[in-house]
Amino acid sequence: MTTLSYDATGAARLAHEQHLPALLEDKVATRIFAKDATLWGPDAEAEASVRLGWVEAATVSQPLVAEILALRDALRAEGVSRIVLCGMGGSSLAPEVIAGTAGVELTVLDSTDPEQVAATLADRLAETAIVVSSKSGSTLETDSQRRIFEHAFTEAGLDAKSRIIIVTDPGSPLDKASREAGYRAVFNADPTVGGRYSALTAFGMVPCGLAGVDIQAFLDEAEEAAEVLNEDGEENIGLALGAALGGTNPLRDKIVIAEDGSGITGFADWAEQLIAESTGKLGTGVLPVVAGPSSPEGSLGAPDVLVIRLVGADADVELGENEVAIAGGLPTQMMTWEFATAVAGRLLGINPYDQPDVEAAKVAARGLLDAQPEPTPANFTDGAIEVRGGDWLGGAETAAEAVSALLGELGPDSYLSVQAYFDRLAYASLESVRDELAAVSGRPVTFGWGPRFLHSTGQFHKGGPAIGVFLQVTAASATDLAIPDRPFTFGELISAQAAGDAQVLSDHGRPVLRLHLTDRAAGVRQLQDVVSTLAGQTVSSTES
Repeated sequence: MTTLSYDATGAARLAHEQHLPALLEDKVATRIFAKDATLWGPDAEAEASVRLGWVEAATVSQPLVAEILALRDALRAEGVSRIVLCGMGGSSLAPEVIAGTAGVELTVLDSTDPEQVAATLADRLAETAIVVSSKSGSTLETDSQRRIFEHAFTEAGLDAKSRIIIVTDPGSPLDKASREAGYRAVFNADPTVGGRYSALTAFGMVPCGLAGVDIQAFLDEAEEAAEVLNEDGEENIGLALGAALGGTNPLRDKIVIAEDGSGITGFADWAEQLIAESTGKLGTGVLPVVAGPSSPEGSLGAPDVLVIRLVGADADVELGENEVAIAGGLPTQMMTWEFATAVAGRLLGINPYDQPDVEAAKVAARGLLDAQPEPTPANFTDGAIEVRGGDWLGGAETAAEAVSALLGELGPDSYLSVQAYFDRLAYASLESVRDELAAVSGRPVTFGWGPRFLHSTGQFHKGGPAIGVFLQVTAASATDLAIPDRPFTFGELISAQAAGDAQVLSDHGRPVLRLHLTDRAAGVRQLQDVVSTLAGQTVSSTES
């Protein structure tokens, strides 16, 4: 097992010292692993009682290994060398991190953007099998992806049923329909594990194992980590991390997770959905912010920000004030952060296993799909950007003025959320605006690709503290794709998802600036230029 190490300064260290005696006295660690559903209060007990399977997921998943490896070998013998995962939220984020860290190719399709879907379909289809992952078995995005792949396989003269592998909960609509359809394999995941805690279940192991990850070693390390965390002792790093996440006083509710040489690819993106969806409800919670080692948030010195650095095992880290450094292998880290999030939920007084506000955006999107209303007229157009916003736009006449007006809505405890609803692979460079906007605003900034964030951080946006300010970026598409046997296209679906989310956020009183790029490449360049100019003006103002 990879050794887990932890160090903390300032508020994080004080939180550990403050809460450790009670956590030990209440035997929180061993009670979590004993699946004690009373830990989070009477209101959470019913949900927690059927959501604590994650504590033994590494052990429960062991029997899956031989079956997954046998299927992998059979697929390879048939010429299948590429695995595409169709999934959303926790069903896609964990496998992406596991495969990326192992250096194994796994194509993750967690988008409804027609250009991203088309590009995924066009790549080595004859060598491809898909894993369709949906806990509920009714996820609209995943169902749409399955439909178009099945159609594409058939059109290419391939046996579609032999190329489709299903992961879902037993008894779900997808479980029943897939068995009746005769798909290659149906794996049932443990229904007592929520999606965001499912990394070590079939949702993580099936796609990663088929792609070539050593899942046996992965599960073995996670089992050892669970044994260490299952101790009511002062050295339990999971308790320390849980106190840092949910027990600072006053609460530092912006948790900046900075990759700083850990060797783990994309861990912060996975931790972001785990923490945000677990804690962001009832007007409270902590907001994870995915950042780099030198991102502006690390030097803000803001009283509501805590920095957690993901470092290498042998790193000699000099921590700043109010910072944490944590090192360990990926399976160990995943177990530790799941455990710590559960501890944070107890300290925050919330249920870490429900997601009461996730459904709102889905309902709004479905209503828009059914109604097919005309798009809301733009306030104005600037170059390749159509601008839509509320009364707070004032007299803005350019995209730069609109962004400045939105930043003017930020308060001393606010955060800015940038949400891009188009191809995250072809336009990954847009993420560069995150650091610049953090520097301009002096506040934490998150960046999410839609619609995948709706299944994770979307819960925090609606259910957490009402302090978010939102920049939504959508884009016209040069192509569209029909969804077989559905009355809407992928382009219409992602447009409805973006509009539905904006509608729900606005209904919650959150400022939302919607920028629609009429030309993707030109619009991305223009938006990057706008933000860079604002950043330059901020630097000049500071220097003068």
